Amino acid sequence: MKKLLLVVITVLILTAPSWNEGGTKPDSQAGDTNSCLTVNNSFIAGEQLRYKVGYKWYGLNFNAGEVLFTVKNARIMKRSAYHMTAIGKTYRTYDWFFKVRDRFETFVDKETLLPLKFIRDVDEGGYLIYENITFDHANNEATEIKDYKKPKTYKIPDCTQDVLSIIYMARCIDFSNTAINDTIPITLFLDEEVWPLYIRYLGKSIIKTKLGKFRCVKFKPLTIDGTIFTGGEDMVIYATDDDNHLPLLVETPIVVGKIKAELYSYSGLKHPLTSKIED
Repeated sequence: MKKLLLVVITVLILTAPSWNEGGTKPDSQAGDTNSCLTVNNSFIAGEQLRYKVGYKWYGLNFNAGEVLFTVKNARIMKRSAYHMTAIGKTYRTYDWFFKVRDRFETFVDKETLLPLKFIRDVDEGGYLIYENITFDHANNEATEIKDYKKPKTYKIPDCTQDVLSIIYMARCIDFSNTAINDTIPITLFLDEEVWPLYIRYLGKSIIKTKLGKFRCVKFKPLTIDGTIFTGGEDMVIYATDDDNHLPLLVETPIVVGKIKAELYSYSGLKHPLTSKIED
């Protein structure tokens, strides 16, 4: 069964990875959205981020495609919300190998940054997936319509995120009091499953990209063994060490080769990009 990357950066949606069945699930808890409150100090409506995704295999480098992230204001379920989208596609020159046309949408409560509705409409190598999830955090439930079939309702723990909302929530994490190798737990619901994940903080570093040189925070998300990922903590993510916490660079080995996703264009940021050292 086709499934997505476990955590934090859907700039890798162009890889269309699969997850294994099984795994442990956290126990459901009574709904308390106040305990999940995440203060948004990192992004605003109008932000746009563009990533290039490349694939390296036996010394050969391919520019596979791009992903565009956008944030807009919205209102849904009588709540003031952010409407986030991630649209990914392979370049036409890469389509012969594995054609991807993916669209992810989430509506996130502005007060808690918890998802209210998640939509996944993708074509990954001819494999079509449609997923529509409505979250009821007060009752710890998620109602999912999968591939236009009859909706099903599942129990979820407090603070559960979807695969797109989790990125923006993670950007709001304050690492200032986090020690190296500390882990931060995050819970994800996708494809009828609840997955307990975490982010491992690795400290700070300076990296150079096509946008210039940046001070960054470095961390590793947990991924689950599947047909493309080997599972574990092999993925490395660099985010700008400023109030925006922009995911700047993602690198991960896969079963065959290596994937790299790099930010190459941005606009509508909430804060100045003070982590940038030079062009």
